[in-house]
Amino acid sequence: MAGGNADVLDIYPLNHYYFGSKESLPLKEEETLDHRIQRLKFNYNTHGIRICVQVVLLVDLFKHPHLLLLQVRHSMYKLPGGRLRPGESEIECLRRKLSSKLSMSEEDDRWEVGECLGMWWRPDFETLIYPFLPPNIKRPKECTKLFLVRLPESCKFIVPKNLKLIAVPLCQVHENFKTYGPIIAGVPQLLSKFSYNTPDTD
Repeated sequence: MAGGNADVLDIYPLNHYYFGSKESLPLKEEETLDHRIQRLKFNYNTHGIRICVQVVLLVDLFKHPHLLLLQVRHSMYKLPGGRLRPGESEIECLRRKLSSKLSMSEEDDRWEVGECLGMWWRPDFETLIYPFLPPNIKRPKECTKLFLVRLPESCKFIVPKNLKLIAVPLCQVHENFKTYGPIIAGVPQLLSKFSYNTPDTD
C-alpha cells in the first residue's frame, strides 16, 4: 500500500489581511439569461471554446480553513477569476483578473499561482457543468480550470465596491450545491490531499 505525507498548505489568519475598496466594475451577472446565452454563442462562433480560470484562496479563522469568495448582490458567490482573452495564457489571465478584482493596481504581480486543482466542462450553452468531459461530447462550449494560489503572510485586498470579499469555512461550502453551485461546493474535496498548517508568525 502506497503511503506518504499529504502536501502541506500554509494558511495565515484572516486578521493578517487588509480589506479596502475601489470603483465598481461592470458585472455580466446583471444581464438576463437570454442575453447571456446569445453572448456565449456569439463568442463561441468567433473564438471557439470558452476557457475560464478561477482561483482558490485560503485563510485561517478560528483554526479552520476558510475559502475567500466574491459575493455579488448578496445572493451569488464566485471564485475570483474570469475568461481568457484570445492569445492570453492561463497564468496571465489569472494575474490580470486577480489584479482587477483584488488589487489597487492592474500591474500587481504578487500572485503565486500554483497547481491546477481540477477542471469543469460545459457541454452546451444551457446545460449543467461537469467535473469531466462526457465522451459523447466532441465540441464542448466551456472549460473552467481551478488553480491554487498560495497567499503571502500578509497583503492588501482592494475590492470593487459592487463586490464583497468574504471568508467562508470549508465545512460550510462542502457539497452545499444549492448555495454555492457545483464548482465551489466541490473545492473541499479537491483540497483533500492537503494538510493545513498555520505558521507561528508572532
